[in-house]
Amino acid sequence: MSRYEAVIGLEVHAQLRTKSKIFCSCSTAFGADPNENVCAVCSGMPGVLPVLNEKVVEYAAKMGLAVGCRVNATSVFARKNYFYPDLPKGYQISQFETPICEHGRLAVTVDGAEKVVGITRIHMEEDAGKNIHSATENASYVDLNRTGVPLIEIVSEPDMRSAEEAVAYLKALRSILVYLGICDGNMEEGSFRCDANVSLRPFGQAELGTRAELKNMNSFRHVQKAIEYEIERQADMLDDGQAVIQETRLYNVDKGVTASMRGKEEAHDYRYFPDPDLVPLVVTEAQLAAWAGELPELPVARRDRFVSQYGLTPKDADVLTAERDVADYFEEAARLCNEPKKAANWIMSELLRELNQAAVTAAACPLPAAYLASLVTLVESGRISGKIGKQIFPEIFARGLDPKTYVDQQGLSQISDSSALESAVDKILADNPDEVAAYKAGKTKLMGFFVGQIMKATKGQANPALVNELLGKKLA
Repeated sequence: MSRYEAVIGLEVHAQLRTKSKIFCSCSTAFGADPNENVCAVCSGMPGVLPVLNEKVVEYAAKMGLAVGCRVNATSVFARKNYFYPDLPKGYQISQFETPICEHGRLAVTVDGAEKVVGITRIHMEEDAGKNIHSATENASYVDLNRTGVPLIEIVSEPDMRSAEEAVAYLKALRSILVYLGICDGNMEEGSFRCDANVSLRPFGQAELGTRAELKNMNSFRHVQKAIEYEIERQADMLDDGQAVIQETRLYNVDKGVTASMRGKEEAHDYRYFPDPDLVPLVVTEAQLAAWAGELPELPVARRDRFVSQYGLTPKDADVLTAERDVADYFEEAARLCNEPKKAANWIMSELLRELNQAAVTAAACPLPAAYLASLVTLVESGRISGKIGKQIFPEIFARGLDPKTYVDQQGLSQISDSSALESAVDKILADNPDEVAAYKAGKTKLMGFFVGQIMKATKGQANPALVNELLGKKLA
């Protein structure tokens, strides 16, 4: 058992889903050719002036409202000064002393226990560009497409004590951003990314330990592995009497370790000062009221409603509300088939598996919710068996087929005519006289064997309840 308590704080950068950049009209579209979405403003040409994208302000304020922050009536943009090839102006426009949002909170559940994580601040800033290094050409290139793309940075209090808590907080934060429609949450494309500040202290000590900042984590799994490794690394150093160094470390995905990148900067290293080209931002009470009225039902509220309205378990409701598109899909399917629990089971067991394998979202699902509802109805009405439903699911999913039409065309309807099944039952009993004798001698578990043989003989189309009824009569 470790003698140390981990102290973890996260800095999350979320790229906002605006069509244009934060201070110019260049496109924010992902995947453009290098340096295609660049103009004089975002490339830092002398004499140009930034013009604030008002949608960025709205999105930042809505996120603040969603996590209980105070949205400041006045906030100020600042210049964060540092030199790097992908930062053409030599500074990044951000916010420092007076951000747009402060003092929020987010509750998450880990191992059945609720954990409240404080949110220190949310501020707006522009993204930097991207350096591309080519080992084969022994050269480096700079792509400025991302320069000026709008971000909000969400800074937590150091309230998390384990990698599991950090991942739960991240997932909850991402879910809110996606529900609000202000960020697509794509970690692989870099539109949702985080840095983790990790330190250790002896249990019972109030003073914080020396922290290391972890970067280069582009999945929830990598975040968890990086934090777990860093906790172990720092614990080993402290046990050996070594001092932990304040630094920035990169997570090596292939090796599963963190490695030193550079010394950790402090705020004064960036020489923040108010940007002279941008006046203080004023948010009115009327604007705040309008934005608050536009907030959707958020994940926690929707989860609770799914439990009360549809009778789902909290665990199932968590799965179905983690992604807004999945929750929307479920609600439509449940409404159409009037079997919410059955629809939930099909979505969680079959649909999510196929979506994952096809690498598509529920929003781009080839199988409409109406067709999944139709499949549920076919099974619950006895038209087809659950087994047949699961067998045909991959094909109707991939091709977006109406299950009712497909069942009719393939002749897959369940056999529920006792006279049609009776001959199949008689044949199975005649072919297995030893098992019949054993059953009548008291080995009643052989009923499963007989049912299985009949289902096999009818290619899974026999009505299981009717098969059991016929077998019971003939074996009595």
